[in-house]
Amino acid sequence: MNLFEEARQQHLHYLTRRHFLRKCTTGLGAVYLGSLLGGCDRPTSAPVAAAKLTRAPTRPLAPLPPHFVPKAKQIIYLHMAGAPSQLELFDYKPTLQKLDGQACPESLLAGKRFAFIRGVPKMLGPQAAFRQRGQSGAWISDHLPHFADLADKVTFLKAMHTDEFNHAPAQLYMLTGSPRLGRPSIGSWVTYGLGSENDNLPGFVVLVSGGKEPDAGKSAYGSGFLPTVYQGVQCRTEGDPVLYVSNPDGMDRNLRRRTLDAINQLNQQQHEEIGDPEIVSRIAQYEMAFRMQLSVPDVMDTRKEPDYIHDLYGTRRKDATPDQLSFANNCLLARRLVERGVRFVQLFDWGWDTHGTSRDGSLNYGLADLCQRVDQPMAALVKDLDQRGLLDETLVVWGGEFGRTPMLENREGKENPFTGRDHHTEAFTMWAAGGGIKEGFSFGETDEIGYYGVKDKVHIHDLQATLLHQLGLDHERLTYFFQGRNFRLTDVGGHVVHDILA
Repeated sequence: MNLFEEARQQHLHYLTRRHFLRKCTTGLGAVYLGSLLGGCDRPTSAPVAAAKLTRAPTRPLAPLPPHFVPKAKQIIYLHMAGAPSQLELFDYKPTLQKLDGQACPESLLAGKRFAFIRGVPKMLGPQAAFRQRGQSGAWISDHLPHFADLADKVTFLKAMHTDEFNHAPAQLYMLTGSPRLGRPSIGSWVTYGLGSENDNLPGFVVLVSGGKEPDAGKSAYGSGFLPTVYQGVQCRTEGDPVLYVSNPDGMDRNLRRRTLDAINQLNQQQHEEIGDPEIVSRIAQYEMAFRMQLSVPDVMDTRKEPDYIHDLYGTRRKDATPDQLSFANNCLLARRLVERGVRFVQLFDWGWDTHGTSRDGSLNYGLADLCQRVDQPMAALVKDLDQRGLLDETLVVWGGEFGRTPMLENREGKENPFTGRDHHTEAFTMWAAGGGIKEGFSFGETDEIGYYGVKDKVHIHDLQATLLHQLGLDHERLTYFFQGRNFRLTDVGGHVVHDILA
């Protein structure tokens, strides 16, 4: 095959359905007329088509109206990758302490699958002290002294449950609504549904503490089958804030503008020939990157914050580890981003997988270190949003991908060198604050050892439906047509948890 034939074949390969329809309107119109005459009762996809008409092709992130009046304008989602142990943080179980060291009852093991537990493990009591806090009387671990001050500000979801017990699929399930690769993340769905309020910043920003991504990788904040303009943009606190946005040596801003105009012209010509909507996304992303050259360095420069704010978050602590400073700085950045109209900020913190196979991955040492890392900054974030009047319109969410077992992990039947718990899907705790969520409230209960949810259980699809609801989005109406059917974040499930709404 010669080069011209190869180029022609490649061009044909990229012809899209939209291009086909545009070029064949007369013939297809006759076919469609015949179908109308022969079957007027067939369902149509008019609502989907109507929804697409509201989107400006050259401004895919332009603000869009919600389905109904929202309680929140933006979300900050703090995901603790690895799954924090609820039994050492928020779900106090004194009965479990009485059972410490005893063999696990057979009834708890029958028909159950665990990631690592084999045989009959021992029960493990709480590895932290608890106290009741605030007027609400919420039981909060001594590992979180700063967060304890927020007992009357947050809602605890005590009976969360999921269907996946391995990290990567569970993280995908929590953040994309499906344990399989290829689905859009919640931040992508939100920006697809509402757009952004700042033309100079991405609608969906990702901050990764210590540079360590979750097990699910970039798929945890990808756009899946949605146009790529809705994927999360990772911002970094060291080096270039966003990779490949700064100009190379020898290129000033004027030259970058002329170069971009030439590239956009070529892309526009290709779009007219092929009709691929991804080309429009590419043009929009190039233009966004050009604007971000000025806007991102400004928002990432926390040196402009007064000393009392740095003291509040702990971003200049002399005794802090690099990971502590990274998380603290990211919490401060999250506030600065929503302050500037970013719709969804996803913050990942890594290392919460406390199996007991090492000191850092243990309940009696590692978990305490992890809590010291996040306690002050996450409490500061809520307090800072509140004092600025932003908490009412900003929904803050904290949690992992599943919980931990009330049993001591015995990996492959042998006890680990340190104290730890295995993965657990049946019960875990998350918390939320602001954005129209009740204050000083606990929803859901687990049994006396924290093994099963026994009252007001919340599935992760219910949580996702509730987050969208607070933004004014109906999770059943926020859909995208792909491969012959409509997809949504909550798949075919999900119910709004109205009991936690203020």
